[in-house]
Amino acid sequence: MSEQNFDLVVLGAGSGGYAAALRATELGMSVALVEKGKLGGTCLHVGCIPTKALLHSAEVADVSRESAKYGVTTAFEGIDIAGVTAYREEIVASKYKGLQGLIKGRGITVIEGEGRLVSPTTVQVGEDRITGKNVVLATGSYSRSLPGLEIGGRVITSEQALELPFVPRKVAVLGGGVIGVEFSSVWRSWGAEVTIVEALPHLVPNEDETVSKQFERAFRKRGIEFKLGVRFQSVTQNESGVVVTLENGETVEAELLLVAVGRGPSTNNLGYEEVGVAMDRGFVLTNERLATNVPGVYAVGDIVPGLQLAHRGFQQGIFVAEEIAGLNPIVISDVNIPKITYSDPEVASIGLSEAKAREQYGDEKVTAYDYNLAGNGKSHIIGTSGSIKVVRVNDGPVVGVHMIGARVGELIGEAQLAVNWEAYPEDIAPLIHAHPTQSEALGEAFLALAGKPLHAI
Repeated sequence: MSEQNFDLVVLGAGSGGYAAALRATELGMSVALVEKGKLGGTCLHVGCIPTKALLHSAEVADVSRESAKYGVTTAFEGIDIAGVTAYREEIVASKYKGLQGLIKGRGITVIEGEGRLVSPTTVQVGEDRITGKNVVLATGSYSRSLPGLEIGGRVITSEQALELPFVPRKVAVLGGGVIGVEFSSVWRSWGAEVTIVEALPHLVPNEDETVSKQFERAFRKRGIEFKLGVRFQSVTQNESGVVVTLENGETVEAELLLVAVGRGPSTNNLGYEEVGVAMDRGFVLTNERLATNVPGVYAVGDIVPGLQLAHRGFQQGIFVAEEIAGLNPIVISDVNIPKITYSDPEVASIGLSEAKAREQYGDEKVTAYDYNLAGNGKSHIIGTSGSIKVVRVNDGPVVGVHMIGARVGELIGEAQLAVNWEAYPEDIAPLIHAHPTQSEALGEAFLALAGKPLHAI
């Protein structure tokens, strides 16, 4: 048995883990990065990057079908799934190679194998003990299922959906959150019939209700069916398909069932509880500065209760490295982390919904303005409908931005600056938004809340 000593040991090399490692080396620490799979974790290999490649393929398919309305004649002949797979795999391979080079160039020691926390300062990998002055837990998440719902055969998770060698004819999707609606969007663009089952009253239920309702109208217009406010009961399958039974007695027949009911923390049998780390239902509990109850042990990313987003984990990794270095970084609360759903239409949001803002500040102290993208020139050009809602405290800052429409995810940068810098609409209104851009829609909303709307009566 060998022992290696470092300033920092990071268990898990996904977005949160590798960000912690990179920032720590910048700050002069020696770092060991322990990973049983591939650098980049879920996001790079089976999550964010490959799914967005599929979504871009879906967008190209839709544009090809509709190209005549833009004056371009094309012949859409269908989806070459082998070609889509090659495109997806090339993007992932390129990003993976770049990350490997970056980690190597920074002098980070990568230790391959499954790590287990055996003391507050030690991770064991096989026969080797890796010791650090501090340890960061960053072991990520896995695709959850429901009690009694076994994955296998024609019942699949998002990881298996990525690898399908064919375009299904008809799919049932259990879960109307981000993962469920993104795959539904892809499959519909590729020509499949899709039915979503969501136990809550709305699709994308974590978004502002006005956005969720617009989203449902858009999906209905696309021919995507959904059943809301009804729970899954059981599924049977045979060689040709599945039959999903709901608690109200309805059934949905399909070729496949995608289970997209969220992700669970990957913490089982990793030694956390044995070392004394406080846990709750598999999640690692931390304070707002991401320190666990065990001195010197921190946790980041999907294993920490809250939003399970790659960019949240990435930011937390940077935060922890700076915290260990004594830089006292700024805490960003989950509500002020941007969220994007990359379906057609896209949804992007940050901050408080209108309902949450009224609940927190009082009805009379909150104003919201909803700008319809029908008035935006660039949105008209690219053929999207939707809206941008900005929520403010009267005589106070912008506390929420909620957007729906094609490409609105690209606007979230300005929105998150406005919310996190607690900007007043009056501060932003004089600033110039280039024309024609979709960002002008944000500018119009800020103008309206500042009391000088130009394109509204």
